[in-house]
Amino acid sequence: MTIAKILLVDDSKTELHFLSELLVKRGYQVRTAENGEEAMRRLGEEKPDLILMDVVMPGQNGFQLTRAITRDVRFTDVPVIMCTSKNQETDKVWGMRQGARDYVVKPVDADELIAKIRAFD
Repeated sequence: MTIAKILLVDDSKTELHFLSELLVKRGYQVRTAENGEEAMRRLGEEKPDLILMDVVMPGQNGFQLTRAITRDVRFTDVPVIMCTSKNQETDKVWGMRQGARDYVVKPVDADELIAKIRAFD
């Protein structure tokens, strides 16, 4: 599967702007959501090829949202990459147990992120 459409979920407008710019410059179509509710609405509107998921968000956190998305039969084929400032090994393990396929720690290294995305192409 070629990754073209990415859903970026983060409650920080700064992160959304930075990551959107980075991804658009690399040729990806990006849609954004600032919380779990908005993310689920976006998923219902258009299925992305990949999801970049923050962890620390108000309401449903990224771990909970990842678990919900990866257990929904409509989205089991959509890889989730956790993209968060939570840098402990236990956080990474927990994220992977919730269904994430990879994990990137903020501040994001652009080349590392793009390499991780391209690994799913």
